[in-house]
Amino acid sequence: MIRFIASLSAAVICASTALAEPAKIYQDACQDCHGANRLGGLGPALIPQTLKRMRGPKLEKVIRDGRVASQMPAFTDSLSDEEIKALAEYIKTPLDEVPPWDEEQIEASRHLNEDYKPVEKPVWSSDPMNITLAVETGDHHVSVLDGDTFERLDRFPTPFAVHGGPKFDPKGRYVFIMSRDGWVQKYDLYALQEVGRVRAGLNSRNIAMSHDGKWLAVANYLPNTLTILSTKDLSVAEVHEVKGKDGTPSRVSAVYQAPPRESFVLALKDVPEIWEVFYGPNPPQMGFAHDWRMEGPVKHPSPFPIRKITTPDYLDDFFFDQSYEYVMGASRSGEGGLVIDLVIGQKTADLDLPGMPHLGSGITWKYGDTTVMATPHLKDGTVSVIDMKTWKTVKRIETLGPGFFMRSHENSPYVWADVFFGPNKDAMHVIDKQSLEIIKTLRPVEGATVAHVEFTRDGSHALVSVWEDDGAVIVYDAETLEEVKRLPMRKPSGKYNVWNKITFSEGTSH
Repeated sequence: MIRFIASLSAAVICASTALAEPAKIYQDACQDCHGANRLGGLGPALIPQTLKRMRGPKLEKVIRDGRVASQMPAFTDSLSDEEIKALAEYIKTPLDEVPPWDEEQIEASRHLNEDYKPVEKPVWSSDPMNITLAVETGDHHVSVLDGDTFERLDRFPTPFAVHGGPKFDPKGRYVFIMSRDGWVQKYDLYALQEVGRVRAGLNSRNIAMSHDGKWLAVANYLPNTLTILSTKDLSVAEVHEVKGKDGTPSRVSAVYQAPPRESFVLALKDVPEIWEVFYGPNPPQMGFAHDWRMEGPVKHPSPFPIRKITTPDYLDDFFFDQSYEYVMGASRSGEGGLVIDLVIGQKTADLDLPGMPHLGSGITWKYGDTTVMATPHLKDGTVSVIDMKTWKTVKRIETLGPGFFMRSHENSPYVWADVFFGPNKDAMHVIDKQSLEIIKTLRPVEGATVAHVEFTRDGSHALVSVWEDDGAVIVYDAETLEEVKRLPMRKPSGKYNVWNKITFSEGTSH
């Protein structure tokens, strides 16, 4: 439902669906993004299992008014109240059959490239640690860029609708890419070849890699599972069915890596809990036996034990401190947040974060004698700066509108923050880290969506996306803020530098 078929005007569609059955309305208005079978694509699955809280008038309101801080538009000018009500009822109708998707089906989908030939060293002469990937959502490709010359080394096809950031193995050789419909692709940057792919879920959110590079965790909306894959050959290590302590099934909003703890941390959509899934040989006990759930028969316990922590609110979005002891979570209401101490499994602080913070895009830097964390907000034109010692708000920086991404680098004095939503989507703010003031606002393409910044390995250059089908990645000198180069691309979204990602560079979302 993200958008109508581009070639049709809203008026034409409204007329064509005036007397149509709900299935026809869905076909015309929704299936491009949510799939012909309603199992999801660029947008999430639209079936009762994934719409647990979207009942009756609430679902109709989303169709009518759209959804803030997303690509879901309003249909109030294109569909009548009767059509919206009929469409909502249709979406709430169960499918005749939702295909099972457990270990057997996942393994059956696994395909390794028979033509893949590994190499001992890269087939190119660039700095392996300064390779940057640019995801092009316009035609579902990824460009592999030399971070020094900004020349394109390769451009390879990906599964449909890449979602969430790609993950590199600890050596920066292999990259793993996930699509919204659950496909996970493994690509060898040295050989510039796809290694293989597997469908780990039917509708998925993101992936996380263990710090040792052995395991890849896939967060799924459909089915309600966490799939853990072996990075070696994409085989299934385990599939966890996600249910709260009281047995309530839940979608997984996101999965994160917590390297010092040798664990994955899960944000859950439908139960007020967070999960910690341990993959190390000796998971910490910490005296919380009542919080542990060992999956599988007693004689053969899971190699991935799970700790379930009850939280005061539903937490969809996370940010971790540098020690990974504390996790900052955004409240479902979008009017605040809280801090959970993972060691004791308890809330330790509240966060003053109105306006739906996007903690997943938060970054940190040194500020005086402390470290601060900054996050954009999806509803308010504000960047909040939080003291990581006291959890107090240091400053709210007013921006030209709600933003989605922030980036910086330890060698840069500046933070870059986009204005993804609203009329000023063509603006990119540059903020001084110490004065916490906007020192410049760039507008590289008037009227275009300008978003997401990535830095080169040394922080000398910043790469900015012009998020349009006939868009570009613009390279800026990170000190002078002058444009250096413009690389035409098909709706480029995220960029990911090998070094910044595998070293958890300051200023990079983890």
